Amino acid sequence: MKITTNEVRDVVAILDDIVDDYKENTDADKRDWRTYEQQAAARLRTAFRELKPLVEEAVSSLHIKSGELRGATSKLTLEQKVLALLLKHLLGKSNRNMTHMLIIFSWLTDIDVSYKTIERLYSDQEVKLVLHNLHLLILKKKGVEKADCSGDGTGYGLTVKKHYATEAQKLKDKMKTKNGQQKKSGKKALFTYSFNLMDIESRMYIGYGTSIKSEKEAFLAALEMAKETNIDVKSIRLDRYFSCQAYVKLLEEDQGKMMFYLIPKTNATIRGSWAWKRMLYHFVKDPIGYLEEYYQRNQSESGFAEDKRRIGWQLGQKRPDRINTANTCTSLWHNLYWLG
Repeated sequence: MKITTNEVRDVVAILDDIVDDYKENTDADKRDWRTYEQQAAARLRTAFRELKPLVEEAVSSLHIKSGELRGATSKLTLEQKVLALLLKHLLGKSNRNMTHMLIIFSWLTDIDVSYKTIERLYSDQEVKLVLHNLHLLILKKKGVEKADCSGDGTGYGLTVKKHYATEAQKLKDKMKTKNGQQKKSGKKALFTYSFNLMDIESRMYIGYGTSIKSEKEAFLAALEMAKETNIDVKSIRLDRYFSCQAYVKLLEEDQGKMMFYLIPKTNATIRGSWAWKRMLYHFVKDPIGYLEEYYQRNQSESGFAEDKRRIGWQLGQKRPDRINTANTCTSLWHNLYWLG
């Protein structure tokens, strides 16, 4: 098993032509929109049916010693707090799911609290712990034990004045110096980075993270969460931002042996770990088969599109801890949606 740096760079140089030929010789699957809408409605009904029992289990599995968490006595039970937060996060962004949600309002009867009370739930430590338990329970219920993963990042707006899709590139160009580091502009952040690791087969997020500083920081947070699930990551697909030996080494140290599907950069070399060399060997010897595996990463892009249709392109929070909780709620709704 031996290749040279020149062989790697030769394949990278003609990569666009390989992709074009592959597209010409592959029939694109056409979506049956009627079937799609029926499946979407069924998944939503499953999500709403499973939510309350899962929250109850997540709360019951939480054990907090006396005095560990401080604060005034709340009018809401911990279960009501979590349900109220998740429902507020969903309903505050979209009304399109209302036809399937009539049953859930019976869960929150006799609750009389202010809007500020609901907002404070985003920084409630007990609520955060329950949301984490809920993430683990959903993955367990789905039976995700091993995962072929796709990873990708996106951005969410923190203000209604700027839209991420139209402003992100301008912001990146303006905020970067020659060495690629972000400048400290002194202005409030307009967007937050969000990174999710998805199990391709189940479409479940096994890890997610946010950062107002960089996509790398959001990625590391998602990786840390994925480690806590104890799910065996068999393979991973990431975009070119992460296509270097340092990330391959980091992922191997954190997740153990796995297959990597990254698109080498134009200056890539064969120097690096055996995992890096093995990846480049497959890339050179079977570029079509390699790209078929790599482009399953599109599942992550479609996952983000679903999330933003369901929740919206804003997270609606300004404080970093609350931004992270809001992103957690978005990701939990995604997993609940694919639970059925």
